[in-house]
Amino acid sequence: MNKLIMLLALLLSLLGFSAASGAATQFKLELNLPAQSGEYHNPYVAAWIEDDKGQSVRTLVLWRDGAKWLKDIRRWWRKVGRKDQSIVDAMTSATRPAGHYQLNFKALDDQKQSLSAGNYVLRIEIVRENGGRSMTKQPFILNGDSHQYPLAKSYEIAQSLFIIKE
Repeated sequence: MNKLIMLLALLLSLLGFSAASGAATQFKLELNLPAQSGEYHNPYVAAWIEDDKGQSVRTLVLWRDGAKWLKDIRRWWRKVGRKDQSIVDAMTSATRPAGHYQLNFKALDDQKQSLSAGNYVLRIEIVRENGGRSMTKQPFILNGDSHQYPLAKSYEIAQSLFIIKE
Protein backbone atom coordinates (compact mmCIF):
# COMPACT_ATOMS: atom_id res chain seq x y z
CA MET A 1 0.00 0.00 0.00
CA ASN A 2 2.82 2.43 0.89
CA LYS A 3 4.52 1.67 -2.43
CA LEU A 4 1.29 2.51 -4.27
CA ILE A 5 0.97 5.85 -2.45
CA MET A 6 4.62 6.68 -3.15
CA LEU A 7 4.19 5.79 -6.84
CA LEU A 8 1.06 7.92 -7.08
CA ALA A 9 2.83 10.86 -5.40
CA LEU A 10 5.76 10.48 -7.82
CA LEU A 11 3.43 10.44 -10.83
CA LEU A 12 1.56 13.51 -9.62
CA SER A 13 4.80 15.41 -9.02
CA LEU A 14 6.00 14.53 -12.52
CA LEU A 15 2.75 15.93 -13.88
CA GLY A 16 3.28 19.18 -12.00
CA PHE A 17 1.01 18.60 -9.01
CA SER A 18 2.20 19.14 -5.48
CA ALA A 19 0.30 18.80 -2.23
CA ALA A 20 2.57 21.39 -0.64
CA SER A 21 2.05 24.05 -3.30
CA GLY A 22 -1.74 24.03 -3.23
CA ALA A 23 -3.76 25.28 -6.16
CA ALA A 24 -1.90 27.57 -8.55
CA THR A 25 -3.14 31.09 -9.18
CA GLN A 26 -5.15 31.34 -12.38
CA PHE A 27 -5.90 34.24 -14.70
CA LYS A 28 -9.06 34.35 -16.76
CA LEU A 29 -9.46 36.92 -19.52
CA GLU A 30 -12.97 37.33 -20.90
CA LEU A 31 -12.22 39.35 -24.01
CA ASN A 32 -15.01 40.84 -26.13
CA LEU A 33 -14.11 42.07 -29.60
CA PRO A 34 -17.08 44.07 -30.95
CA ALA A 35 -18.40 43.73 -34.49
CA GLN A 36 -17.42 46.67 -36.68
CA SER A 37 -19.20 48.13 -39.69
CA GLY A 38 -17.66 48.89 -43.07
CA GLU A 39 -14.42 47.35 -44.28
CA TYR A 40 -13.43 44.94 -41.55
CA HIS A 41 -10.25 43.01 -40.93
CA ASN A 42 -9.73 40.77 -37.93
CA PRO A 43 -7.69 42.62 -35.31
CA TYR A 44 -4.16 41.88 -34.25
CA VAL A 45 -4.22 41.40 -30.49
CA ALA A 46 -1.48 41.24 -27.89
CA ALA A 47 -2.12 40.82 -24.16
CA TRP A 48 0.71 40.75 -21.67
CA ILE A 49 1.60 41.37 -18.04
CA GLU A 50 4.14 43.91 -16.83
CA ASP A 51 5.66 44.10 -13.36
CA ASP A 52 5.70 47.26 -11.23
CA LYS A 53 8.86 48.41 -13.07
CA GLY A 54 7.12 48.26 -16.46
CA GLN A 55 9.01 45.17 -17.61
CA SER A 56 7.07 42.51 -19.48
CA VAL A 57 6.94 39.29 -17.47
CA ARG A 58 4.42 37.28 -19.49
CA THR A 59 2.87 37.41 -22.94
CA LEU A 60 -0.59 35.88 -22.69
CA VAL A 61 -1.97 36.35 -26.21
CA LEU A 62 -0.53 37.19 -29.62
CA TRP A 63 -3.02 36.96 -32.48
CA ARG A 64 -1.71 38.01 -35.87
CA ASP A 65 -1.58 36.96 -39.51
CA GLY A 66 1.90 37.78 -40.74
CA ALA A 67 5.23 38.65 -39.13
CA LYS A 68 5.42 41.71 -41.36
CA TRP A 69 2.65 43.40 -39.33
CA LEU A 70 3.85 42.58 -35.82
CA LYS A 71 5.50 45.98 -35.48
CA ASP A 72 2.02 47.53 -35.78
CA ILE A 73 1.26 46.15 -32.32
CA ARG A 74 3.54 48.97 -31.27
CA ARG A 75 3.85 48.86 -27.49
CA TRP A 76 4.05 45.06 -27.30
CA TRP A 77 6.57 45.03 -30.18
CA ARG A 78 8.84 47.57 -28.47
CA LYS A 79 8.59 45.86 -25.06
CA VAL A 80 8.81 42.22 -26.12
CA GLY A 81 8.50 41.22 -29.76
CA ARG A 82 11.60 42.70 -31.32
CA LYS A 83 13.76 41.44 -28.42
CA ASP A 84 12.52 37.87 -28.07
CA GLN A 85 11.76 35.90 -31.24
CA SER A 86 11.17 32.75 -29.18
CA ILE A 87 8.09 34.32 -27.56
CA VAL A 88 6.80 35.42 -30.96
CA ASP A 89 7.19 31.86 -32.24
CA ALA A 90 5.71 30.24 -29.13
CA MET A 91 2.72 32.55 -28.67
CA THR A 92 1.53 33.34 -32.17
CA SER A 93 -1.87 32.22 -33.36
CA ALA A 94 -4.20 33.42 -36.08
CA THR A 95 -6.30 36.55 -35.76
CA ARG A 96 -9.89 36.01 -34.66
CA PRO A 97 -13.12 37.67 -35.72
CA ALA A 98 -15.39 39.75 -33.50
CA GLY A 99 -16.75 37.68 -30.63
CA HIS A 100 -16.44 36.71 -26.98
CA TYR A 101 -13.34 34.77 -25.98
CA GLN A 102 -12.68 33.12 -22.62
CA LEU A 103 -8.97 32.59 -22.12
CA ASN A 104 -7.40 30.87 -19.11
CA PHE A 105 -3.79 31.04 -17.96
CA LYS A 106 -1.67 29.97 -15.02
CA ALA A 107 -0.04 32.90 -13.20
CA LEU A 108 3.42 32.13 -14.55
CA ASP A 109 6.07 34.28 -16.17
CA ASP A 110 7.51 33.59 -19.63
CA GLN A 111 10.05 31.21 -18.05
CA LYS A 112 7.18 29.16 -16.48
CA GLN A 113 7.97 30.36 -12.93
CA SER A 114 5.16 31.44 -10.59
CA LEU A 115 4.58 35.16 -10.41
CA SER A 116 5.40 36.47 -6.95
CA ALA A 117 3.06 38.57 -4.88
CA GLY A 118 3.09 42.21 -5.93
CA ASN A 119 1.73 44.86 -8.25
CA TYR A 120 1.32 44.20 -11.95
CA VAL A 121 -0.38 45.66 -15.02
CA LEU A 122 -2.39 43.76 -17.63
CA ARG A 123 -2.02 45.39 -21.05
CA ILE A 124 -4.11 44.61 -24.10
CA GLU A 125 -3.24 46.18 -27.44
CA ILE A 126 -5.65 45.80 -30.36
CA VAL A 127 -4.88 47.02 -33.88
CA ARG A 128 -6.80 46.59 -37.14
CA GLU A 129 -5.83 47.27 -40.73
CA ASN A 130 -7.92 50.23 -41.92
CA GLY A 131 -9.38 50.38 -38.44
CA GLY A 132 -8.72 51.52 -34.97
CA ARG A 133 -6.07 51.09 -32.34
CA SER A 134 -6.80 50.44 -28.70
CA MET A 135 -4.65 50.13 -25.59
CA THR A 136 -6.17 48.84 -22.36
CA LYS A 137 -4.23 49.10 -19.11
CA GLN A 138 -5.48 47.39 -15.94
CA PRO A 139 -3.36 47.51 -12.78
CA PHE A 140 -3.82 44.52 -10.46
CA ILE A 141 -2.30 42.96 -7.39
CA LEU A 142 -1.33 39.38 -6.61
CA ASN A 143 -1.74 39.00 -2.86
CA GLY A 144 -3.40 35.63 -2.25
CA ASP A 145 -6.94 36.98 -2.81
CA SER A 146 -9.20 36.53 -5.82
CA HIS A 147 -10.11 39.68 -7.75
CA GLN A 148 -12.28 40.75 -10.71
CA TYR A 149 -11.46 43.74 -12.86
CA PRO A 150 -13.87 45.06 -15.50
CA LEU A 151 -11.80 46.36 -18.41
CA ALA A 152 -12.37 49.81 -19.89
CA LYS A 153 -14.41 49.75 -23.09
CA SER A 154 -13.20 51.35 -26.31
CA TYR A 155 -13.96 51.19 -30.01
CA GLU A 156 -11.91 47.97 -30.29
CA ILE A 157 -12.84 46.28 -27.01
CA ALA A 158 -16.35 45.76 -25.64
CA GLN A 159 -17.34 44.78 -22.08
CA SER A 160 -14.49 42.53 -20.95
CA LEU A 161 -13.26 41.16 -17.64
CA PHE A 162 -9.95 40.10 -16.07
CA ILE A 163 -10.29 37.61 -13.21
CA ILE A 164 -7.65 36.38 -10.76
CA LYS A 165 -8.43 33.11 -8.97
CA GLU A 166 -6.11 32.50 -6.02
